[in-house]
Amino acid sequence: MRVLGIESSCDETGVAVYDSAKGLIGHQIFSQVEMHAKFGGVVPELASRDHIRKILPLIEATLEEAGVRGPELDGVAYTAGPGLIGALLVGGTVATGLAMAWGVPAIPVHHMEAHLLAPLIEENAPDFPFVALLVSGGHSMLVDVAGPGQYEVIGESLDDAAGEAFDKTAKLLGLGYPGGPALAKLADQSDVDKHDLPRPMLKKPGLDMSFSGLKTAVMLKVRELENTGNWNETEKADLANSFQDAVVETLVKKSLRALEQTGRDTLIIAGGVGANRHLRASLEEELQKTGRRVFYPRPEFCTDNGAMVAHAGLLRVQDGQPAADGVIARARWPLNELSAIA
Repeated sequence: MRVLGIESSCDETGVAVYDSAKGLIGHQIFSQVEMHAKFGGVVPELASRDHIRKILPLIEATLEEAGVRGPELDGVAYTAGPGLIGALLVGGTVATGLAMAWGVPAIPVHHMEAHLLAPLIEENAPDFPFVALLVSGGHSMLVDVAGPGQYEVIGESLDDAAGEAFDKTAKLLGLGYPGGPALAKLADQSDVDKHDLPRPMLKKPGLDMSFSGLKTAVMLKVRELENTGNWNETEKADLANSFQDAVVETLVKKSLRALEQTGRDTLIIAGGVGANRHLRASLEEELQKTGRRVFYPRPEFCTDNGAMVAHAGLLRVQDGQPAADGVIARARWPLNELSAIA
């Protein structure tokens, strides 16, 4: 079976074709980062308009790369939420129209389920069950995954997501957009955890997280250094490194706690922050001590992409999920509302 996947939840237009026998056979992506950089963040209306301009050429290029004609597909999957409602409607409308024209089902896909299942695309894929650490600009959560479609959120951020905290802290440090990768790059210029920043909620029981207080601590430290005349590039790198260490330590310890609580031996990381090299290295080091394993998709599949949508859609087409009744677009969509996949 072959499914076309369309991702348009935010500022990446991603299209891919996934084949049940051959794996990923076509993949195209266009990022709007350059357009939004001048505004310091994503402008929803501009994002929607750019999806309209890019989506059909990307679909044509992807089908040509895959060597597949539209009517030969077994379904068209699209991100239906959560995300920016206007951007979601662009992808959902195009996917539904093409599916009707080609006589195949249009399958709405949950954005976070697609991220969660992305490690299964890789050759060295994890087996169920496992714990998933989903960390992105909009979400930070720990999920106990018994099987495909069987998700229990066991911990999440009570305020800013980890990726959101990276972006906001980057802005405090005067870095450009997107802030997360820029901050991680700056942190690589320092090898000292110089500033004593808080590790929110680590001393409290449970698996929930909080990052807004950490961001506030960075803001106060920046003001202090500015007022004393000590704000320079070296201090900026040291503060970036201390911030990254605080976030990574929080995510690692909460993940270990989740594995112990659920009795699972496998952890997967997904979402944009999952590409952070410091986070990956720290998790691998800690899990090796206990004989547990960690899996993650390649960095290009940590950020939003069509491959993860095509893959998740294929699993639901194979499971016999019926076509959606009209275009589905949900700005918010709890993960536990999804049905299990046989």
